[in-house]
Amino acid sequence: MSHSRRLSLEPAIDPITGRFRDSLSLQRDDDVNKPDFRELDLGSPVSTLMPRVSPSSSSSAAATPTSSSGSSGSASGKPSVTSQMGKSHSGEISSSVVPGSGMPTSRNLKPGHRRSSSTGTPLIFSGSSFYSATSHTSGGGSGATSAVSPSPSVLPAGNICPSGRILKTGMATRTSSRTETLCTGTGNYGHGNVVRSGGGSNGKQSNAAARAAENGENPEELKRLGNDMYRRGKFSEALSLYDRAISLSPENAAYRSNRAAALTASGRLGDAVKECLEAVRLDPSYSRAHQRLASLYLRLGEAENARRHLCFSGQCPDQADLQRLQTLEKHLRRCWEARKIGDWKTAIKETDAAIANGADSSPQLLACKAEAFLRLNQIEDSDFCLSCIPRLDHHQHYHFQPQSKLFGMVAEAYVLCIQAQVDMALGRFENAVVKAERAAMLDQTNPELVSVLNNVKMVVKARTRGNELFSSGRFSEASVAYGDGLKHDGSNSVLYCNRAACWYKLGLWEQSVEDCNQALKIHPNYIKALLRRAASYGKLGRWEDAVRDYEFVRRELPGDSEVAESLERAKAAVMNRSQESKSLGFNNEVEAVSTLDKFKNAVTLPGVSVFHFKSSSNRQCEEISPFINTLCLRYPLVHFFKVDVEESLALAKTESIRKVPTFKMYKNGDKVKEMICPSHQFLEDSIKHFLL
Repeated sequence: MSHSRRLSLEPAIDPITGRFRDSLSLQRDDDVNKPDFRELDLGSPVSTLMPRVSPSSSSSAAATPTSSSGSSGSASGKPSVTSQMGKSHSGEISSSVVPGSGMPTSRNLKPGHRRSSSTGTPLIFSGSSFYSATSHTSGGGSGATSAVSPSPSVLPAGNICPSGRILKTGMATRTSSRTETLCTGTGNYGHGNVVRSGGGSNGKQSNAAARAAENGENPEELKRLGNDMYRRGKFSEALSLYDRAISLSPENAAYRSNRAAALTASGRLGDAVKECLEAVRLDPSYSRAHQRLASLYLRLGEAENARRHLCFSGQCPDQADLQRLQTLEKHLRRCWEARKIGDWKTAIKETDAAIANGADSSPQLLACKAEAFLRLNQIEDSDFCLSCIPRLDHHQHYHFQPQSKLFGMVAEAYVLCIQAQVDMALGRFENAVVKAERAAMLDQTNPELVSVLNNVKMVVKARTRGNELFSSGRFSEASVAYGDGLKHDGSNSVLYCNRAACWYKLGLWEQSVEDCNQALKIHPNYIKALLRRAASYGKLGRWEDAVRDYEFVRRELPGDSEVAESLERAKAAVMNRSQESKSLGFNNEVEAVSTLDKFKNAVTLPGVSVFHFKSSSNRQCEEISPFINTLCLRYPLVHFFKVDVEESLALAKTESIRKVPTFKMYKNGDKVKEMICPSHQFLEDSIKHFLL
């Protein structure tokens, strides 16, 4: 039988059990989690390479300027018009030249749109000669453009080779056995790059790009389709389209950022973080990716990483996101302070506030709440919190991203540490060892993690030894082994329950009840401890208590036939005891005695009789009287009497009562014990001692 039960969930926020998800409202996620519409720069960072045209070649040839990283003028030596034009972030030219005029004209281009044909026909180097990028036909069809072969003595301007070097005279005669592929370009190389097939660090990606190019796929068109799917809420289809665009242009930061938006919308926050990190690696000044990363880290509860990307160099942070970050930092600080002093209710309150502020997918915040519930002995709630932790990739381990920390520990190590302790409390010892070891490996210098790992190992060792001894019938030695484990983890309900089983086997039912009580203080709904205590109550003749425990278990396990049978036997025993008590003259209530004669008759009754000398004006007497009524019901074979000393002064004087409350016990007419102001436990222990 399982000894833990799953809590029912409601969509509303519960400040104690953490049902929070459906009531969260993020301030700016709709703005942040949208795909970027910055277009791919299909042009080179420099102007396209133009063939040299002599003044007599064609009257229609415009003096189109060219430039490169090494030259700012055109091939003819005239100043470049493009050097005076503004560029977008990815190298696009924001204005164009009127064909034939050489003058710039304003054009409302979106970033990344292709250059118009007004810039002239670019040349592409292909092994031994330059060819026009426009269509070339062998025949004389209209519209065909002939290949232009510039003089070998003239050096072309522009970055046209993958190496970035200018071709020297005579290079055109070199050949290669490897085929060359015309790529669509990225933010670093222009449209018309020549890349040798199969080259690069990722052969598969290059092959995929080559196949896509052969199929005529355009990465900008794929991105546009992906954005359309995103707007329609079809995130899986959008991801597929973004993937195809990335395969064609893997160095494009905007594609990575758009893919991150689709992943976020799909709930895959860990993957989204990885894509954004890749985007800022490709383009460190890409503000949209930094903003999206900051938003993701806020949801993950990683305040330090969120601040790093929200306030990165040269960027003015969004005020709404900055406010959310400051609120998160405030709640995290208060959680830390509450944890230091053991104020676990405040820790739960502050954790809920941080989650409601937008950190709705934070593993470490949920672990903090789970730890608070664990310390408050609400183990089911603690386990429920841990079950709500989203499964994320270990994005913290990205090669240049610092690891997030909480309470001085690596955040992931802290989560594993709490999971290990909850597993221990619920008897999942093997899982606890694995998680504690992983936590210690992630943060090897943290003393708290080292201590938890050592305790887990010692408890598991003691529990294993105790189980072996119990299985071999060596119950006394097994109880010692379980006790050794409790020295390392004094709040382990499983070890208390196991030791109670040893006491039961040894016939020490009182001690069995005590250990079951300890286990149930830690884990109130521990089914195995309730069943063990009920069986021990039955051995002690405390059938009413046994019925109460069996009824609770019956509600939890309505289909368990053994529990149902045990409950019926306990109820039958209560019924038989009641009938026996009536036949012997026992009452189920405390009987008042006011005269000396009645007192003498009560003393001579067979069995155990308890006399409570009290005063209605005494506070201690009033406090203990309800407990006497409970004992009367709990021990129906014991006679309980009460004597008010203010109403029966003669009786009180005869019995020499000088202080109240005073208890006198008689067994078969003989006085066996007298107690003045006893504790509840001592009084009950005395009754049980003389009853057995």
